Amino acid sequence: MMSEDNAHYPPVDPYMTGLKGCCPRCGNGRLFTGMLKVAPRCNACGLDYSWVDAGDGPVVFVMLLVGFVITGLGLWFEFTFNPPVWLHVVLWLPITAGMVIYVQRVVKGLLITLQYRNRAGQGTIDRE
Repeated sequence: MMSEDNAHYPPVDPYMTGLKGCCPRCGNGRLFTGMLKVAPRCNACGLDYSWVDAGDGPVVFVMLLVGFVITGLGLWFEFTFNPPVWLHVVLWLPITAGMVIYVQRVVKGLLITLQYRNRAGQGTIDRE
């Protein structure tokens, strides 16, 4: 990742590229093959994604963000409408699962793109 020639590729906005799940180098190829699985390489520019290691970062952000939103909405719903417990389970379980999967994909793409942009390796950051 770090030593490849990037002179032929104009800089891309890491935030929009990461949020859309595109290649961090060219901004056109796909970063993911499935919902959360990172592709082996970019299908547009051929960038090898073997260096990608988002680790537990996306999971931590997702737990904090989705947990905060669902807890707030659940409390609001409880005190406003006072529904039975089964309605909470039927309502919040699928909403939580959907949010977790979607938000984790977005955050993972963003962190991988920022990792590429900042040339961050395991335990290091390349400062030029």
